[in-house]
Amino acid sequence: MSTYLPTIKQLQYLVALHEHGHFGRSAESCFVSQSTLSAGLRELESLLGVTLVERSRRVVRFTALGEQVVAKAHRLLREAEELSDLVQASGKPLTGTIRMSVIPTIAPFMLPKILPRLRSERPELKLLLREETSQDAVESLHHGRVDCVLLALPFATGEVEMAHIADDRLFVAFPKDDPRDPPETVSASMIDTMTSGGRLLLLEDGHCLKEHALAACNRPELRASATMIGTSLHTLVQMVNNDLGLTMLPEMALDAGILGGTDVVARPLKNKSAKREIALIWRKNSPRAEEFELLAEELRAG
Repeated sequence: MSTYLPTIKQLQYLVALHEHGHFGRSAESCFVSQSTLSAGLRELESLLGVTLVERSRRVVRFTALGEQVVAKAHRLLREAEELSDLVQASGKPLTGTIRMSVIPTIAPFMLPKILPRLRSERPELKLLLREETSQDAVESLHHGRVDCVLLALPFATGEVEMAHIADDRLFVAFPKDDPRDPPETVSASMIDTMTSGGRLLLLEDGHCLKEHALAACNRPELRASATMIGTSLHTLVQMVNNDLGLTMLPEMALDAGILGGTDVVARPLKNKSAKREIALIWRKNSPRAEEFELLAEELRAG
C-alpha cells in the first residue's frame, strides 16, 4: 500500500494543467504562482515515483499514465466538492456560496433583473457567477468547478437533475422596412426564401442558441449556408442593423431592449418548436438539491 496520498491541492494543479495545457494559465486559474504550481506537480511525481507530464519549452504532454491519473483526479475532486456541499447543505438554505455558470444568451438579459432582489432578500447568499458557453458550462459542472448551471434546453447535459425556469420564444430579426418582413409572424417555410444567398446570421459553435435556431426553422443544413458568425447576440443585432442579413433572437433579449437604438424589427417564428427552455441544472444526487430547487424558485420569480 502506498505510504503517500496526493493532496487535494496537487490534484487541482494536475487537473488545471490538463485543462489549460500551459503552466502559466494553469497557475492563474488556481490563483498561485507558476513556480508554486510547478513545484507541487514535481513533488506529486516524485512521491508517486512516476512521470505524469512530459515537459518541453513549447509543449505540455501527459503520459498515458498521466491521462489515467487525471481522469481519477476529476472524480476525487468532485467527491471532495460533494463532501463540502453536504456540510453546507446542513445549514440554512440559500446561505453561503453557490458557484453558478450562466450562458451568454441568458446572463445579460435575465440576471440584471434578478440579482438586485437576491442581494436584498438573500443577503447571506454569495452567488459566484461564471459566464460560459453551454458546452463549457456543462463540462465545468461535471468537473466540479461550478455547483449549478443556468442554461437553455434542449442541450446534451449528461446525468443531471434540473428545474424548469421558463419558456423563451424565438423571434426572427430583420432590418426595418425590409421587403421580406412579414406583417405578423414568420412561418418555418418562409425561411428558405428569406435566407437565399446565405444571409442567416448565427452564433459561433458552442452556443446552444445556434442549434435551437436551426431546429426551430426545421433546417439544420442551413448551418453550412450561414455566411457570417457572431460572437454575441449584440454583435448579430449590429450585423442585421447594417443590412448584412437576418438572425434569430430570444424573447428575453427583446424584453431587455437589445434592439434599442437600432433600425431592427423582430417577428415571432410560427412554429411549436420555436422556443427554448430555460432551466437550472445540477449534478445528479447532489446533497444540495433542495437548495438548488429554492434557487430555481427565486429565478422563476424574476
